[in-house]
Amino acid sequence: MRHAKRQQMAQDAAKTQRKKTERSWALINGLAAFCVLGVLVFGGYQAIMHPETPLPPAWNPTQPLRISDPVTPLTNWKLNRAAATETQCLSTLQGHAALRALAPLKDSDRCFISDRVDLRRVGHARLAPLETRCAIALRMAMWEQHSLQPAAQAFLSTQVTSIAHIGSYNCRAMRTSAGGSTRMSTHATADAIDISGFDFEDGTQIRLIADWNGAGAKVAFLRAVRDGACKWFALTLSPDYNRLHADHFHLQSRGWGLCR
Repeated sequence: MRHAKRQQMAQDAAKTQRKKTERSWALINGLAAFCVLGVLVFGGYQAIMHPETPLPPAWNPTQPLRISDPVTPLTNWKLNRAAATETQCLSTLQGHAALRALAPLKDSDRCFISDRVDLRRVGHARLAPLETRCAIALRMAMWEQHSLQPAAQAFLSTQVTSIAHIGSYNCRAMRTSAGGSTRMSTHATADAIDISGFDFEDGTQIRLIADWNGAGAKVAFLRAVRDGACKWFALTLSPDYNRLHADHFHLQSRGWGLCR
């Protein structure tokens, strides 16, 4: 009986020792994994921050948005950052737009333009003189570069040379299918622009009021650039939304992501 008790005590001691050993190895493995992770994080940080990093600028979160860069999962994040401040917005647009910075405009507490610019061109596409916010100009430039021109080549084998618009700033309340509204439109702060059509290098013209419900290449182009606008603007409304938008795209620099 004494022998059995001593044997049980020895087994319990061995089991306790094994558990201690397992905990020690678990701690050692955890520390080793933490060290490896630290090395990887430090190496990644150095790879990103080094002046001669092999990481392309479009993929580097420390590099600002460049309109001509290829689109990556970081592009919209960079776009939102660039659009948030006037200085960064204007800097990003250099070489990609013809515009002039203007003093802020304030007609009332509900009608004003911050970061006001006079916009005449984005990329290769002219616009009639337009007073708007820098954020709208920047999103227009991204749309022209990554949506309008690729779609023009793909569906029409030509280039967009002019973007027709109905304006950006308009001190008014929202319009709805049910009538007037007490809420102010995003046009009251120039956070929106209405696009009515496009002119092309080969002489082709496209207008939403005439061509949205047509057929062929013009319709394919309009659907493609509407879908493209949804990538670069915070809200996009087309003739598919309601009759109030039968003749234009309504594009906003702020909104909740609606794409119709």
